[in-house]
Amino acid sequence: QVQLVESGGGLVQPGGSLRLSCAASGFTFSSYAMSWYRQAPGNERELVATIGRSGRITNYEDSVKGRFTISRDNAKNTVYLQMSNLKLQDTAVYYCKAPSFPSWGQGTQVTVSS
Repeated sequence: QVQLVESGGGLVQPGGSLRLSCAASGFTFSSYAMSWYRQAPGNERELVATIGRSGRITNYEDSVKGRFTISRDNAKNTVYLQMSNLKLQDTAVYYCKAPSFPSWGQGTQVTVSS
């Protein structure tokens, strides 16, 4: 079955950086687009970024454009989210997902605070 394990979250000051990782298994990783979502307290889960199968095509939610970069390593079945210039409003639990499958991982907490 599809398994997604996110890691790399933590506490960071405004303006700081973090890199999230998501290890995927249970499907042919290189054949599917991958996405990162986030959910802040009291808010609905929102799509942050998506990357195509080969990594050449990426899309971002407007508020993270220019600050976040999604990438993937198909040899390692891993998708990444490099987050820079973090803001207080980026605080959330971050999840990766293969849009073609219903499964979610446990998420990783990102807290931006001074």
